[in-house]
Amino acid sequence: MWIVFDYGEVISTRTAALPTMASMLGVSAEAFGEGYWAVRDAYDRGQSDLEYWRAVGGIVGASVTPELAAELTEVDIEGWLQPDPESLALLDELADLPLALLSNAPSSFGRVAERQEWAKDFRHLVFSGDLGVAKPDPEIWTALAEQLGAAPEDCVFFDDRQTNIDGALAAGMGGVLWLGAVPAREELVRLGVLGAG
Repeated sequence: MWIVFDYGEVISTRTAALPTMASMLGVSAEAFGEGYWAVRDAYDRGQSDLEYWRAVGGIVGASVTPELAAELTEVDIEGWLQPDPESLALLDELADLPLALLSNAPSSFGRVAERQEWAKDFRHLVFSGDLGVAKPDPEIWTALAEQLGAAPEDCVFFDDRQTNIDGALAAGMGGVLWLGAVPAREELVRLGVLGAG
């Protein structure tokens, strides 16, 4: 069985970089946060870094040069590179099993994530920005199964968003809402993937 994990707020902790990026644009953290998330979907689907940051700037009323966009991208990526220690411990325990990552994330993040120490535990790292589709689109589950060379029913997917779990289930995969590494481990024991010890 393939065990597939989401990345953000599953492997990683939630980014704490938004206030820093807000100050880089000279706007409030609240206004920046609204803009950051409002147009994130297109970025996760393959939009360029510059296009994304200019879209954010358009919402919050800030001008974004190519140089500033590059700096924002760097800070943004770093903010999402903080792994959760309990999640890393679970990955270590699962290291000999077929693991994959499926993340709604821009391609620029994917290239940095691939070089992280935790990435060695995964046989496949799949990022929506590289595919041009994102969770929970039906197409992304087909693309994932093709990359893994696996039937959907041979995959179980962990994600912190119910809408993405619903998408996995609709595609014929197992789906488990992420509530933390300890409940996830308990579920893997229940599925017979891990021993109870």
